[in-house]
Amino acid sequence: MRLGARLAALALALAGWVCAGVAPAAEVDRARLSEAAPAAHLSDYRLFEDTGGRRPSRGVIAYAVNTPLFTDYAAKARYLYLPPGASIPYARDGVLDLPVGAVLIKTFAYPADFRRPARDLRLVETRLLIRQTDGWRAASYVWNADQTDALLRRAGARFLVRFVDVAGQPRTLEYAAPNLNQCKQCHGQNGVLGPIGLRVRNLNGDIAPGGRRENQLTRLARLGLLTGAPPAAEAPRTPRWDDTALPIPSRARAYLDANCGHCHSRGGLASNSGLYLTLEETDPHVLGVGKRPVAAGRGSGDLEVSIDPGKPDRSILLYRMSSVEPGVMMPQLGRSLPHAEGIALIRTWIAGMAPEFTSSRP
Repeated sequence: MRLGARLAALALALAGWVCAGVAPAAEVDRARLSEAAPAAHLSDYRLFEDTGGRRPSRGVIAYAVNTPLFTDYAAKARYLYLPPGASIPYARDGVLDLPVGAVLIKTFAYPADFRRPARDLRLVETRLLIRQTDGWRAASYVWNADQTDALLRRAGARFLVRFVDVAGQPRTLEYAAPNLNQCKQCHGQNGVLGPIGLRVRNLNGDIAPGGRRENQLTRLARLGLLTGAPPAAEAPRTPRWDDTALPIPSRARAYLDANCGHCHSRGGLASNSGLYLTLEETDPHVLGVGKRPVAAGRGSGDLEVSIDPGKPDRSILLYRMSSVEPGVMMPQLGRSLPHAEGIALIRTWIAGMAPEFTSSRP
C-alpha cells in the first residue's frame, strides 16, 4: 500500500472514533469556551465524551481537507463544533466565516507501525482554535502517557515519538508542539490570527464517518451547518496531492498551497518575499518561476532562482523543502523530517516544465 493510502487509512481510523459506541450525549461546555484564559486540560471543554479524546460530544463532527499540511507523517483527525442553531454562510473564495462559539479541533497521532496504520494509534497533541467575540484564540494540548487527557502547553513542548515506518525500520523523531507565537506565525493573515485551511475548495471532497461516503459540502448543508451552498459539482475544489489520476501540475500546486501558502501568501508571514504559492495565484513569476530571492543568503544554497524550469536541482524551492537545517528548511515550523513523497512530486513537476514555461494554472 502506498504511503498516501496508509495515511488515509490512519485518518479513517481516527474518524472512526466519531461513530464508535452509542450516540454522543455529552454537552460541550460553551461557557468555558468563551473564557479568555485557556483551560488547563482539554477535557475541561467537554468537546469529547471521554477524557481520552476518542468520542466527540454532541455537535462535534469530523471533517477532512483534500490536501493536508505535512507534519512528520502524523495522522490528523479534524473536528468542527458550532453552537446549537449556528451555521456557516457559504463563500466561494477565502476562509469561511465561523460564528462566535465555533471551535476547530485537530488531533495528531501516530501508529506503532505504519504497516498496520489502523492499530495501536497513540495521540500526541490536540490543537484548538476557538472563535470568541473579539477574535480567535489558539491553544495546544499535549497528551499524557496514559492517554487519559491532554494538558495545556502555553510555551509549546518537544518530545520523542517512536514508530516503525512503511519499510519496517524503527524511527524516532522529535515532535514539536507549537507555542502561541508559532501558532500566530502560521495562522496569521495580515496580522490577525484565524483559520487558514477551512475553505470551500478544501472541504469539497468525500468523507465517510461510520462507513457512509458523502461529499462534505453536501453533508454540512444537510446537517444545516452550511447555508447557501450550491451543488458540490459547482463549487471550487482543491486537488488531492496524492491522487495519481490527476495531472502533476494540479497536484503540485495543491501541495504547495497546503504546505507553503499559509506563509507565502499576500497576507502571510512571508508576504515580503514576493513568492506566493496559493492556488489562486496564476502569475508564473510570483509562483517562483525564474524569480530571484528578495534577500539572498544561506537559505538559497547558492542557487539563483526559486524555480528553474526543467532543473529541479537548480531550484531554491526544492532545496529548502529537502533541508532539515534550521534557517534553511521550509516550512520552518511543523516538521523535522523531509517529506520524501512531497519532494518527489515537486521534483517531477519542475523537471517537466519547459524552459519557456509561461503558465502555472493548476
